[in-house]
Amino acid sequence: MKHFNAVCYERFPGIMTIAEESTSWPGVSRPTYLGGLGFGFKWNMGWMHDFLDYMSREPIHRRYHQGEAAFSLVYAFQEHFVLVLSHDEVVHGKGSLLNKMPGDPWQKFANLRMFYGWMYAHPGKKLLFMGGEIGQWKEWNHNQSVDWHLLEYPLHHGLKRLVQHLNYLYRNEPAFSEDDDSYAGFEWIDLHDADNSIFTFVRKGRSGSTLLFAVNATPVPRQAYLVGAPGEGWYEEILNTDAGVYGGGNLGNWGGLHADPIPWQGRSHSLRLTLPPLSTIGFKRHGYASQL
Repeated sequence: MKHFNAVCYERFPGIMTIAEESTSWPGVSRPTYLGGLGFGFKWNMGWMHDFLDYMSREPIHRRYHQGEAAFSLVYAFQEHFVLVLSHDEVVHGKGSLLNKMPGDPWQKFANLRMFYGWMYAHPGKKLLFMGGEIGQWKEWNHNQSVDWHLLEYPLHHGLKRLVQHLNYLYRNEPAFSEDDDSYAGFEWIDLHDADNSIFTFVRKGRSGSTLLFAVNATPVPRQAYLVGAPGEGWYEEILNTDAGVYGGGNLGNWGGLHADPIPWQGRSHSLRLTLPPLSTIGFKRHGYASQL
């Protein structure tokens, strides 16, 4: 296996070899000259298992599983990971991604939108199997096509628009992908608000770009929720999975807000956020000096 990877990367620069491995073998994506197996990436099976388990729970019970959803960040930088939602998870009676979500149809879509936003904000490359981008109700069937007719319905079309927007953000905002295999690109703000099932964290790019994310994993909207901010400036709301164009309730922060000079959570500034129900929201920091 080491020889295979070494030869492939030597002869065909730019390729990717990706390993599906679930035994916690160390160094799967470490170069062969450093003693690793030499794969470019490794599927993050632990993230997939923990997140799908967390997302399948009724929101009222998620407060008891806060650590389960945060655990992937303990080992997220030990390999070059791909966050994978593959065909294996939507066959053989496991149900489609949409049907794994709890609640009525609206809540199922809201949960899935929140999940996708959280997935893209989480360090690691992304893999989403076909059908997931439109919220297919049925499991994958290799004898049939994707149920494209579902795009006639607003919630399915809205989910597709969200995935399009997430891909756009991923390509155009460096903090989504730079240093996604290093602690330099990620920082928790607060992972301990289990009572409200809220997670807040920062993603950082090498050029100084900073993104702040907040996940509200309950159907309860939160008003004036105080979050420590990475610094002063205008925080532009670049992602809101509850936006009306995605089929959500359109609750948000009116495009952004200024950080207040109120110390909170070990930071000199803070934001009073509106957190929509079952949502992931993201903000891009614009320092005042850069706006002059």
